[in-house]
Amino acid sequence: METTAAFIGLSCVDCDASFDASEATHRCPDCGGILDPTYDYDAVDVTREELASRRGGQFRFEELLPFGRDVAVTMYEGDTPLVPAPRLAEELGVAEVYVKDEGRNPTGSFKDRGQALAVTAAVQHGAEDVALASAGNAGQAAAAYAARAGLDSHVFLPSRASFVNKAMVNVHGGEMKIVEGRIDDAGEAYEAAMDDNPAWYSLQTFVTPYRHEGKKTMYYEIAEQLDWETPDHVVYPTGGGVGLVGMYKAAREFADLGFTEGTPAFWAAQAEGCAPIAKAFEEGRDVHEAWEVPDTICGGIEIPDPGASPWILEALRESDGGAVATSDEEIMSSTVTVAQNEGLEMGVTCSAAASGAWQLAQEDRFDEDDTVVLLNTATGNKDADVARSHLMSKGL
Repeated sequence: METTAAFIGLSCVDCDASFDASEATHRCPDCGGILDPTYDYDAVDVTREELASRRGGQFRFEELLPFGRDVAVTMYEGDTPLVPAPRLAEELGVAEVYVKDEGRNPTGSFKDRGQALAVTAAVQHGAEDVALASAGNAGQAAAAYAARAGLDSHVFLPSRASFVNKAMVNVHGGEMKIVEGRIDDAGEAYEAAMDDNPAWYSLQTFVTPYRHEGKKTMYYEIAEQLDWETPDHVVYPTGGGVGLVGMYKAAREFADLGFTEGTPAFWAAQAEGCAPIAKAFEEGRDVHEAWEVPDTICGGIEIPDPGASPWILEALRESDGGAVATSDEEIMSSTVTVAQNEGLEMGVTCSAAASGAWQLAQEDRFDEDDTVVLLNTATGNKDADVARSHLMSKGL
């Protein structure tokens, strides 16, 4: 494998065992736990000024990634804008609100960051086929990056996935299997197919060690775009929590390297119809209980059994953040409010971050001089029919 100078290998977050990245490709060979890329931070030789002077997407942070720009499978994902939202700030009673607009990525969502790194790893391991189950956006991104790398992709989507996701998996040449039901049903079909095709390389959330590693670059950019000032709060629409744990890792890395001071409070925003993380946090649990009957319009965060909940809950507590759940009605109304007051097109699922922030403001979790960052993890165009249906239901 061609890796970066500081990259050491992979460490299991459950049993702490360490592995060579050329040999361990997915879950921990010892206990089946999640593997996390590790680094020799003393070998990281880059300055804030050098990072800020580069352009060309997330791989400009290559010193803190497993793979460098010379081997990356990339479409220059990343470098998305941090858009000020002054009317939202006034509404929330804080000094500043920013929206990190991940809808500007090549396939319209933050999933591109993780899939770029995961598909790069697949190429480095000599894979010819990649596979995953997805609620929608990750499948579209996987098909796109597999196409760029010259790999065959196999994507399992639930029937409720958006038309855009389904269409673009086909357009990128992916083999698509539509499974009746929800994400868990698609996951079962994917697992059965993996059993039948052992040569397929998995791009599944927290099965590959690299998707959360790609998404940590969102926080690198946030810190840089705020002139290296640490925001007070980051609110993230949470299903599997991949981006949340990635950004928490990034915040600690930047603080340890002396690029920033401290870490923000991270908040997991969920829908009331599927809120296993919020429920576990409220009850003081270290691991979630699977949500028995998920029921939310927000398919992207309708993850009833998030496998990394101990890691997510640890990040929330150690950062002095927390979790919040709001109704579908509040989430969809937030989509419209942001669009009509700031012009920003937030995906309906992503608007859980906005409605969650309003709830947190009502609970006096923010101070008047705070800076709050909301993650818009996908473009609103993918959910245009849902948002418009909400408007029509209001007679608008």
